[in-house]
Amino acid sequence: MTNRAEAESSPQSAVVKSHGLRVRHIHFIALGSAIGTGLFYGSAEAIQAAGPSVLLVYLLGGAVVYFMLRGLGEMAVRMPISGSFAEYARRFLGGWAGYITGWAYAFEMVIVCLADLTAIGIYMQFWFPHSPQWVWVGVTLLIVGAANLASVRWFGELEFVFTLIKVTAVVAMIAGGAAILILGLGSDPGQLGPANLWNDGGFFPHGPGGMISAFILVLFAFGGTEIIGVAGTEADEPEKAIPKAVNTVPVRILLFYVLAILVILMINPWRLIDGEQSPFVQIFDTLGVNWAAALLNIVVVTAALSAINADLFGAGRVIASMARQGAAPRAMARTFKNIPVITTISLIAVMVIGVALNYVLPDRVFTIVASLATFATVFVWLMILLAHLASRRGMTRDEAARLRFPVPLWPYGQYFSIAFILFTFGIMVWQPEYHTALYVGVGFIAVMSAIYAAVGRRRVCDGATVPNDDA
Repeated sequence: MTNRAEAESSPQSAVVKSHGLRVRHIHFIALGSAIGTGLFYGSAEAIQAAGPSVLLVYLLGGAVVYFMLRGLGEMAVRMPISGSFAEYARRFLGGWAGYITGWAYAFEMVIVCLADLTAIGIYMQFWFPHSPQWVWVGVTLLIVGAANLASVRWFGELEFVFTLIKVTAVVAMIAGGAAILILGLGSDPGQLGPANLWNDGGFFPHGPGGMISAFILVLFAFGGTEIIGVAGTEADEPEKAIPKAVNTVPVRILLFYVLAILVILMINPWRLIDGEQSPFVQIFDTLGVNWAAALLNIVVVTAALSAINADLFGAGRVIASMARQGAAPRAMARTFKNIPVITTISLIAVMVIGVALNYVLPDRVFTIVASLATFATVFVWLMILLAHLASRRGMTRDEAARLRFPVPLWPYGQYFSIAFILFTFGIMVWQPEYHTALYVGVGFIAVMSAIYAAVGRRRVCDGATVPNDDA
């Protein structure tokens, strides 16, 4: 196992070259990473599972995300290296840990992209109710594929614009919702107000079990936030960009999730949020504000496009870094103008599966991929947290005091987050509807571990790298 001193003294721990993402890009990528399909579409299923108590689930899940990102941020500021958390896992936990973390993240990103592609197909039914979902999935794949093969700077600018649209829309929705509540607008003002939080079955309409069952869907909503660690290494000033990005997490969670869902629940009784369309669109559609519903549908499509674009970016960088360590096919290490072209094209080719699934299983595909994405997401978070704990092993109090971006509440926040993630795996064992995702996720890890044992162990962790075309 690689110890802390070796990790910090490794020549590969040098700060990566400047590649074009500025502080504002990283800040907006961080803002946009948690504003996607999980909020705009998946929140409907979470509300149906937990009722109003879903608000507590978002707070608990948000706390886990925050401590995970602070741990990642601490390591990234100290060692802003290509490959981010996969490389930290390799250095602090050993070769297998880095290998499996990187591939689990790539698996997570592909599955999350499939969920977002599916959501776009569903969103487009708002305007084209009789069109097949798979057509829109295919068109979306072409758009985001072209965007990811552009320059890093163009990627940052595109994410900046996408996130600006999403943030503006959520803030406007919250403000509009507040106006609706205060002024008593809508076709049935009697249904409005805080009483919706307890009138229909109470705050816990399905009991503690209902609240617990929503954990999977809520954690899916936060999936992808770890891209901060990947994008941060592409920043011109990672020591400034990463802390600023990570520190926005509590505000994002409170504003974009808790406050937004609170407004939704006070405007519409929770049982009326049926998941047939985005809860954000449903609010204004129910109130008869058709133009606002159409505008919000544009926003949720933009949100899904943004998420796919960012996920492809993150997965491509992690796999390319792994390839340079011998943990992925060597051809994937090659880059052109800092873009891992072969890796990106390979990921896009795999995502053609999304087109096929939306053709074969248009009604079930989102639920299937969302639960599978959650397994991969929390597994990656667990490895990040364990790597962070290992990075502190042997560190003296004086050394810890000199950290530029130390995690708060050390080590209790990290232990809480690890316990929560293990509890989430227990939920997947407990609830039969998640067994398929559990079997596929565990099977993927087992297969990749077998490949590592057979051919990868001799090639990974020896410090040898494959130069890329930009070197």
